[in-house]
Amino acid sequence: MAKALFTPLTIKNVTLKNRIVMSPMCMYSCFDEDGKVTDFHLTHYTSRAVGQVGLVIVEATAVTKQGRISVHDLGIWSDEHIDGLKKLVELNHAYGSKIGIQLGHAGRKADIPEAIIAPSAIAFPGMKTPEAMTVEAIHDVVDAFRQAARRAKWAGFDIVEIHAAHGYLINQFLSPLTNQRDDDYGGDRDRRYRLLSEVIEAVKTEFDGPLFVRISANDYIEGGNTPEDYVYYAKKMKSQGVDLIDCSSGAVVPASIDAFPGYQVPYADKIRNEAGIMTGAVGLILNAVQAEEILKNGRADVVLLARELLRDPYWPYRAAKELRTTIEAPVQYKRGWDA
Repeated sequence: MAKALFTPLTIKNVTLKNRIVMSPMCMYSCFDEDGKVTDFHLTHYTSRAVGQVGLVIVEATAVTKQGRISVHDLGIWSDEHIDGLKKLVELNHAYGSKIGIQLGHAGRKADIPEAIIAPSAIAFPGMKTPEAMTVEAIHDVVDAFRQAARRAKWAGFDIVEIHAAHGYLINQFLSPLTNQRDDDYGGDRDRRYRLLSEVIEAVKTEFDGPLFVRISANDYIEGGNTPEDYVYYAKKMKSQGVDLIDCSSGAVVPASIDAFPGYQVPYADKIRNEAGIMTGAVGLILNAVQAEEILKNGRADVVLLARELLRDPYWPYRAAKELRTTIEAPVQYKRGWDA
């Protein structure tokens, strides 16, 4: 019987050879503080492509210099970033993996020397107070996402993911805990969604491939967004042409979270089956049997691995052995793969 984990998945014009996705994880490795791809990035991501990950998603990549999480973040705010990103894409394609890029803006969670911005002048605990954004500043950020999508297309990325999770700027607009505006970008759910809506439309003008959005499906604090809110948002995203929702949770404000294996899978399950949109499950997915169960039971369409792929770039090979199936090996590795 075919294994769901190794069944191809076509999204728009892109076919993933399996359902294993490398979750975007910040590497903080641009030590020249210029946001450009380094040898580390070329080695780090390509090794997962050699390991037969179906889709590699590059870490949160800042659409503006002010939007970096740290001064060591990757960037896509300038055309000067394109050549390095293009090389990264080419190397991943050489080993049969598709590659995506997560476009993000840190908002109030930017740990940088410059002034920082947010929907409201509310500091994340332990960090400096941001400036509340003007409508003009909001429009500038939307355009920065548009320009970043253009650069992502030029670099050859197969998929773009908008980072609307983990307490960064778009998540700050979505959550009533961090958005206390009284204009068209704050208040009820529809107005809090407006920034994400405009970013989606801006990205689509430049990039016509598969579009993902990463969300934090639960704020874990009374008065914050709940999974029910994100079913509502997911329906809106689907109507705008988003193809898949990457379902993480938390981090918009400090909260106590009981993190156990698969603890976020119910969010992917709920959104997939109540909003009728493809989802990705993420969060302490540790082994192949667990991943196979998620897919076989229709709880998500792909599984995103983070720490497990840091521990083992060849996790897909190990997963195939665990599920008693075989996968194709890079020709250079066949002697070890088939042993």
